[in-house]
Amino acid sequence: MKKIGLTGGIGVGKTYVSKIFQNLGYPVFNADIHAKKCLIEDKELIQKIRNTFGSAIYKAGELQKKELANIVFKNIKKLDQLNKLVHPVVKKRFSDWCKKQDVSIVIKEAAILFESDSHLGLDVVICISCSEAVCIERVEKRDQISKSEVLNRINKQMSQNEKEKLSDYVIVNDGSQLLLPQIVNILKEIE
Repeated sequence: MKKIGLTGGIGVGKTYVSKIFQNLGYPVFNADIHAKKCLIEDKELIQKIRNTFGSAIYKAGELQKKELANIVFKNIKKLDQLNKLVHPVVKKRFSDWCKKQDVSIVIKEAAILFESDSHLGLDVVICISCSEAVCIERVEKRDQISKSEVLNRINKQMSQNEKEKLSDYVIVNDGSQLLLPQIVNILKEIE
């Protein structure tokens, strides 16, 4: 089984491209969704988060997402602490998920693939690329947040340029090129 990483900065369209892969018959593991599930399902992780960020981060057993986001997106050390707690749990989930797949290629979509060392153990990494202006517009609309909040999140991530340099392939998702031919060409090379 070949394991393909799919990454890129916030707002580049990773989830949209993932859906194309799914429609072509390739199973996709969305690391960000699994990370969010871990934060509400994994009792051991929940306890570690409470110990690190305070018991008030969970009220009546429910994660206070906005409060946690306010903490980690304003303090890079706190973001790093959160990632170090969550990523081992997500990595294990991915490993378990892969064992259940009966296909030749799987996709792992993750925004911080390189930052979390989640690219290790993957066969190929594809980076989705888009201009910063388009990304900002997409995230403002999607998350209903201000441009400054989007820029704050962008600045907390590895630069898009660096992600592209570390990747094996780049898919341009800014409307200037059709996505399907780019994906099909990459798949032909990988298979």
